[in-house]
Amino acid sequence: MTQRLYPAAMCLLAAALAVRVVNARTEGRAAPISSVVTQAAAQAGAPAQAAEYVGSDTCTTCHSDKEQSLKGTPHSQAANPRTPAATHGCESCHGPGKAHVDDDAKGHINKFGQMKPAAISETCLSCHNRGVHAGWENSKHAQRDLTCTTCHSVHSPKSAARQLVKPTETALCQTCHRLQVTKTERAVAHMPVREGKLSCSSCHNPHGSITNVKALKTGNSVAELCETCHAEMRGPTLFEHAPVRENCATCHDPHGSSNDRMLVVRMPMLCQRCHVASSHPSSVYDNNAITVKKSNRMFGRSCMNCHQMIHGSNHPSGQFFMR
Repeated sequence: MTQRLYPAAMCLLAAALAVRVVNARTEGRAAPISSVVTQAAAQAGAPAQAAEYVGSDTCTTCHSDKEQSLKGTPHSQAANPRTPAATHGCESCHGPGKAHVDDDAKGHINKFGQMKPAAISETCLSCHNRGVHAGWENSKHAQRDLTCTTCHSVHSPKSAARQLVKPTETALCQTCHRLQVTKTERAVAHMPVREGKLSCSSCHNPHGSITNVKALKTGNSVAELCETCHAEMRGPTLFEHAPVRENCATCHDPHGSSNDRMLVVRMPMLCQRCHVASSHPSSVYDNNAITVKKSNRMFGRSCMNCHQMIHGSNHPSGQFFMR
C-alpha cells in the first residue's frame, strides 16, 4: 500500500512546484498592456497641458497693476514651494491663460468677481486645506455662501496682516456680527479687545471648527476655551457648580456687558434664574425688592457676599460654596 502511495505523493509535489514557478514568472513579467497605455497617455498629456500655460510675464503685459499689488505678499514668495509664485504664478489661481490670450472677448479665465462662492473656495482650498482651514467646508460661513474673497483680498488688501478687505479684524467682523462687536464697547467689556491685545480670532476660528459648533478656536466647549486663559477656574473641584462646568456663557457674556464682571444679568436676578424657589428665602427680587424693601441682597456682591466660591470649592464643608 505504501509503495502505491509514494508515486502519487511525488506527482502532487511536482505539480505544486510547477505552479509556484509559473506564478513567480508571472509576477516578474511586464505590466499589463492597459496599464502601459494609461501611463503613456498621461505622459503624452503632460506636455499638452503645459502648453496651455503662458506664464506670468504674459499676464503682466496687460495686468501690470496686479503684479505690483502682489509684491511682498505671501503669494509672491517663490522660495515657498506651496505658493503660486513657485508653480504657475498667476495661472495657479486663474487657470491656464492660453485660451484667454487668444480670445478677443478675454474670457476662458477664472475671474473671481464673477465666480460663484463655492468655485472660489474650491480654488483657494487647493492650497489652503490644512491647519485652521481644514474645517471650512462644513463651517457656518461656507453654509451661508460666504467665500474666501468675502474677507480676504489678494490684490487689494486693506490690512497688512492676513490681507483683509477691512483695515482691522474687528471692523471686518462687524460687517455681519454687529451686535457682538458693539458689546465690546460697553462699560464692562472683555478688557484686551479694545486695547488691541485680543481679537475675534483669539477665541473663534472663522474658517470653521471640526470639534464644536461655535467655531471656537480651542477645545470642544465654551468652558474649555475660556479656561485656556482663566486657568484658575478649571476643575475638577470637590463641589462643582453645574453652570460653571457646562458653559461659562450661562452667567457671563464674553463679548461685553453693562453689568459687573460681564454678567448677563445683575445679581441676585442672575442667581434666581435657577434658585427661584429654594433656600433662604424663596423670594423673588423684583422692582419692589429694589425700591421699597431695600433688600440687602441688592448691594455689595449680593449673593456672593456669602457664597464666595461660586465657581467651585475644594473645602470639605464647601457644598454651599461659602468657603
